[in-house]
Amino acid sequence: MKRRALLVSNSTLYGGGYLEHCQTQIQEFFGKEVKRVLFVPYALHDRDAYTKTARDKFKTLGYEVDSVHEAADPVQAVKKAEGIFIGGGNTFRLLKALYDNKLVTEIRKRVFDDGMPYMGSSAGTNVGTISINTTNDMPIVYPPTFSAIGLVPFNINPHYLDSDPNSRHMGETREQRITQFHEELNTPIVLGLREGCMLLVEGKTATLLGTTRARLFTPGKPPVEYDPGSDLSFLLDTERASVL
Repeated sequence: MKRRALLVSNSTLYGGGYLEHCQTQIQEFFGKEVKRVLFVPYALHDRDAYTKTARDKFKTLGYEVDSVHEAADPVQAVKKAEGIFIGGGNTFRLLKALYDNKLVTEIRKRVFDDGMPYMGSSAGTNVGTISINTTNDMPIVYPPTFSAIGLVPFNINPHYLDSDPNSRHMGETREQRITQFHEELNTPIVLGLREGCMLLVEGKTATLLGTTRARLFTPGKPPVEYDPGSDLSFLLDTERASVL
């Protein structure tokens, strides 16, 4: 299997600039073979400004950026891409635009068949999983389905937050919301990626990277914590993951 994906929880970590906390991992992921990265800015309204932000940052890392929204034919842009980066923003807006432009199937094909490296951040990470059902965003638009690109056989909750015992907020915690998700039938496991955390997928292996721990939620079982550097390859085994 040629699949390669870098699924990042967040684009900006407190105290640093855009993609600063994961820039080393980005360079290691795309390597020297990739010269140009295709950026997908669909998650934000101002696609030109968003593209400039990504283009400026990637240039400092040694990569040129083309934006899919500037392409005359988005499908052809994906077909020719050396690597792809889908940025964060509103997950519903992003997924709808991916379907509107007929890119979901093409991206999946390029990653699995050709080994095109896929990097996602926040909403871009959400759409790389089975579905966007565990996003934190408001449904400001309605995509044709919540099913996403499906590069991994589970869901992710980016920006995962632990409950604060000193908070007076009385709404559901993130853990409670994920538990509610698992109360429905046939829901997949959910990997909660705290900010500063990312998952590197290469073929049939998955490794937790970054500076923070991840929290794994399995229907009917207590959550499990994993430290950076943990081997999470078992999550890629669909049959095993479904019975954890």
